[in-house]
Amino acid sequence: MTLLSDAPSLAQESLEAFWMPFTANRQFKAHPRMLVKAEGMYYTTDDGRRILDGFAGLWCCNAGHCRKPIVEAIQKQAAVMDYAPAFQMGQPLAFELANRIVGMAPDPLDHVFFCNSGSEAVDSALKIAIAYHRVRGEGARTRLIGRERAYHGVGFGGISVGGIPVNRKMYAGAMIPGVDHLPHTHNLEKNAFSRGQPEWGAQLADELERLVALHDASTIAAVIVEPMAGSTGVLIPPRGYLERLREITRKHGILLIFDEVITAFGRMGAAFASEVYGVVPDMITFAKGVTSGTVPMGGVIVSHDVYQAFMSGPAGSIELFHGYTYSAHVLACAAGLATLQLYEDEGLFARAARMAPKLEAALHALRGSRHVIDIRNQGLVGAIEVAARPGTVGARGFDIFLRCFEKGVLVRQTGDIIALAPALIVEDSEIDRMASTLRDVLAGLD
Repeated sequence: MTLLSDAPSLAQESLEAFWMPFTANRQFKAHPRMLVKAEGMYYTTDDGRRILDGFAGLWCCNAGHCRKPIVEAIQKQAAVMDYAPAFQMGQPLAFELANRIVGMAPDPLDHVFFCNSGSEAVDSALKIAIAYHRVRGEGARTRLIGRERAYHGVGFGGISVGGIPVNRKMYAGAMIPGVDHLPHTHNLEKNAFSRGQPEWGAQLADELERLVALHDASTIAAVIVEPMAGSTGVLIPPRGYLERLREITRKHGILLIFDEVITAFGRMGAAFASEVYGVVPDMITFAKGVTSGTVPMGGVIVSHDVYQAFMSGPAGSIELFHGYTYSAHVLACAAGLATLQLYEDEGLFARAARMAPKLEAALHALRGSRHVIDIRNQGLVGAIEVAARPGTVGARGFDIFLRCFEKGVLVRQTGDIIALAPALIVEDSEIDRMASTLRDVLAGLD
């Protein structure tokens, strides 16, 4: 068997068959950036360069790359049982992992529905929310409320409640009906260069009352928000904002869903952002960090009341007609259990909280660098926003991404926003290198 790290560089013509996701395919295939190996905080390219991973893969490799306990758990399980159906059958690791996650989740969230990605987790949560009201006799509650600039994956439910225009425009006529959106909370005039939660913006949550008055609470099933909006450019919630959303949703009998696909499992310095912000929703979606990116897995953690609402009717009847062939896949469960154990053994959530001030200081030291109009951060995540070139939104950000990669550091670009979200094992020297690379790149940027 040829290992990926030993594979020869691909010829230009062999790049065509793969239609790459969220990628400028023509640009990439003209100038490929190939990764062939990973370990700890680093990737290795096909030409032998070591690349410092400043983004934990894609918000997901929270424990670092190719960690031995996780790799060995996957290998051992693959040799014992490769697959087991989750429809009307079970396998012990699924129940063990569900109990482990419930033990980390805030009360009263005590049941886990497994899927395979963040996108599936969001669509699952939206379906559960609508079905929950129906089984309780409030079938008119079908409306969903998302937020502008939100990213909730790429399923039709997720892009409908999501609010990133470029993710929606090609499918505008096919969105699910009955969706409205809260305003986003990003305001450079009021909150530029905030450290942690900005002071201005809690009142924006009151827009939910306007939507309730417009549509009537009896038609609204759920509100879904990312506690910290990641893929849209690291938007930190204003102080009091999430608390106010919780008050309003509870007042009107509306479910509150936190999309924690990015923020769960240590990114904010705790198991869940819900803990950091002191706000408990009715459901939490997760993915990414649950297996440290090794095997695809996602899920929804639901409250006791939500789950019990479905547990009626004949005992032999299916309560929820929803699921996936690979729900609670046995290899994903093995990876998840090993990952959560590794987080605990190495105290990585607490470590992330300790490293957060270092990342904050390193990023905010770039204030005054060329083109920088904002820097923001919380937990082990931060963003630098640069002014767009006239008429070419995102071009300057893409240049920064490319130049950082040339200098051996992988960052994430969203429009003209550069995000850092390193693995929880990151060292001081690696944060310094990320910041110094960005400083050099910004200094030479037109």
